[in-house]
Amino acid sequence: MAKQSAGILLFRIKSEPEVFLVHPGGPFFAKKDLGVWSIPKGEFDHTETAIDAAKREFEEETGKAPEGEFIQLKPITQKSGKVVHAWAIEGDIDAENIVSNTFEMIWPPNSGKMKEFPENDKGEWFTIEEAKLKINERQILLLNELNTLI
Repeated sequence: MAKQSAGILLFRIKSEPEVFLVHPGGPFFAKKDLGVWSIPKGEFDHTETAIDAAKREFEEETGKAPEGEFIQLKPITQKSGKVVHAWAIEGDIDAENIVSNTFEMIWPPNSGKMKEFPENDKGEWFTIEEAKLKINERQILLLNELNTLI
């Protein structure tokens, strides 16, 4: 069975719609920008529902509990085969002050030294067109669906 992930596509309406995305932390993504941003999301298993996982992951990756009317989007499949379930909600968050959970890995490679990194090192608001350049290419489908709904 394919791995499953769930997340929240937070949006707000300014002069035009904007979406909130997060940039993955850690050394592999430090110098990457285009195509690596994502909605706040994470894996879940049979012990919780997709919507509960989406809410939990959003809070773990931003430090804020998502609130609002949850609009279920069509699931997408990323290149890895992982199925991503997502909900859009209208809201706002201070992108400059998100707090993400962390992970540990050996860094530098073969050093034997464990180093801690944030799961996401920053969050930012983008117009939908800007987000299409920044986001993981398979998640563009979520942006397109949101755009038709708002």
